[in-house]
Amino acid sequence: MSLHAVGTGTSARPGTASPGAAPARRAGNAPAAPPVRTPLALHRPASARVHDHLLGGKDNYAADRDLARQVLDVLPQAADAARDGRAFLARAVRACAERGIRQFLDLGCGLPAADNLHRIAARHAAGTRVVYVDADPLVIAHARALLVEGGNIAALHADLRDPAAILAAPQVRRLIDPAEPVALVFSSVLHFLADPAAPVAALGAAAAPGSALIVSHATADHAPAAVAEAARRYAAAGAGPLLPRRVPEIARLFGPFAPLSPGVVPAGGWRARAASRGRGPAILYAGVGVRS
Repeated sequence: MSLHAVGTGTSARPGTASPGAAPARRAGNAPAAPPVRTPLALHRPASARVHDHLLGGKDNYAADRDLARQVLDVLPQAADAARDGRAFLARAVRACAERGIRQFLDLGCGLPAADNLHRIAARHAAGTRVVYVDADPLVIAHARALLVEGGNIAALHADLRDPAAILAAPQVRRLIDPAEPVALVFSSVLHFLADPAAPVAALGAAAAPGSALIVSHATADHAPAAVAEAARRYAAAGAGPLLPRRVPEIARLFGPFAPLSPGVVPAGGWRARAASRGRGPAILYAGVGVRS
């Protein structure tokens, strides 16, 4: 099944665009994407903005910072885990580029960090194509601002639980060649889904041989009480369910994608020159798999 053979729907949602946001211009003569129109509840924390604060970013609000502090009170290694996840992503993208992969779907991309995926990929292979996908309208507003950097980048407002709509989206059809290997990136996002296996399997089944699956996922295996309390605080604050999984469950998400060495391990140790020195037990595991 090809990347473009599934679904015909779209993923637009009703609502209101972010205050003051204007559609970004695309490179060349392509028309600008319409603004995302979804209500923004800035009084309530959002997982992407909490993660941004943990990374030391500035795209967050008081509610996000308050929840981040609550999480750090019980799980002080949460900020280290966020940084380990970003560093893992850079190493994973490099590993994919070295295998000849030149197109990436960043699914649940989150807010832009200091080093965005398309910039990491471009350092290893010019002309790499990237589609950023997220259901958070503020995330997409920021992602669309990146479109001025070149025609090989697109931003798609879509829900990861609707892979058919993602595969049918014009941004994906324009930039992702279904005949070529693609890297499917799920960076610190699947632990917010009740059934992560379904979208991973659907998107993976549509990917060409040689494609890669990049996953980082929260686990409570080594700090069950602290992670459970952090998850309870996420839910109580209205930031959505945080659903850590056991490491064997995370490994099963790879399905037909055979994990590259060293397998599914703490994110800070995946092909790192030096092991991460976090403040406590590992709470984020990661791996890269390749489909034969």
